[in-house]
Amino acid sequence: MVAESAVVVVGRRGCCMSHVAKRLLQGLGANPAVFEVDDKCEDDVLVELRAAELPVVFVGGRWLGGLDRIMASHITGELTPLLKQAGALWL
Repeated sequence: MVAESAVVVVGRRGCCMSHVAKRLLQGLGANPAVFEVDDKCEDDVLVELRAAELPVVFVGGRWLGGLDRIMASHITGELTPLLKQAGALWL
């Protein structure tokens, strides 16, 4: 999924922080793929993600970070060029 989408948000189902990450990206014009992890997932990768600090955001197939990193990148002006480079923004 990460390799197939320009922007991916992985978060817990119903998490407000995942919602904030998604809305920030949408507000910039990106349309992130959202993958929600719940406590019933048994896939090994998903078990590791549940233990990680969620949400996490991938841009251009690479891990960018959590909500704090996304917000910091947006404030410093680094996020929009990353999204353009990944093909998530057309302008």
